Amino acid sequence: MLVVIRGAGDIATGIALRLHRSHIQVVMTDIAHPTAIRRTVCFSQAIPNKITKVEDVTAILAESTLQVEEILKKGAIPVLIDPNADCVNTLHPDVLVDAILAKRNLGTRITDAPVVIGIGPGFCAGKDCHAVVETMRGHYLGRVILHGEPIPNTNIPGLIGGYAGERVLRAPCDGTFHQILDIGAQVKAGDVAGTVDGMPMRCTISGVLRGILPDNTPVFAGMKSGDVDPRCEIKHCYCVSDKALAVGGGVLEAILQLTSALSQK
Repeated sequence: MLVVIRGAGDIATGIALRLHRSHIQVVMTDIAHPTAIRRTVCFSQAIPNKITKVEDVTAILAESTLQVEEILKKGAIPVLIDPNADCVNTLHPDVLVDAILAKRNLGTRITDAPVVIGIGPGFCAGKDCHAVVETMRGHYLGRVILHGEPIPNTNIPGLIGGYAGERVLRAPCDGTFHQILDIGAQVKAGDVAGTVDGMPMRCTISGVLRGILPDNTPVFAGMKSGDVDPRCEIKHCYCVSDKALAVGGGVLEAILQLTSALSQK
């Protein structure tokens, strides 16, 4: 079985780990300059670095679809610079997973593959995909939806360590982001984690800097640019989150359920 995942951020990476460890071949796609915050747990880092490792799994940049098979034979995950997932027309995957998490559908269609799965808000099961996996933290996280839509986007980050929106660091203005602190740094409220054209981006709570944009990233005012984890567990910066694994489990369930149904037709 071959699965193409649109997006290679932290949630997409959690999905890829679950599938890869279940002996399912995975190919990922992303933009040329990824803007993932939790870079230490994102396979998108294979794009700037050519190769990256998350937990025990390696991802390698594929220059084209011609290199995909070679990378898969190495037991690694190929990552393509392919914002529109045009590789689907060449690779003909059994499953397409849209894990861009744009809160809206950026072009995925139910006809793109035999099984199409949307992740989070913006998708309607039965209309533009065969299933949607819930991404809202709480009772329904990771559940598979076969008819209808997931919980709408609230624009409020999930609760971690008693904090929600306070843990997210946002760009203070439009401009170019300059990283000051590294992922894993212990911070206090008021510390400057980065700047945008000289304006400081300050932490609002104490904890560990779990994610931050790379240096020289173009940003707009209010753009999510960092993440402080109040639980102060540095090791959490280097392993995928409970949320990513829960969503990954939902995707695995959906794939098994839907491909089994197809084989019985």
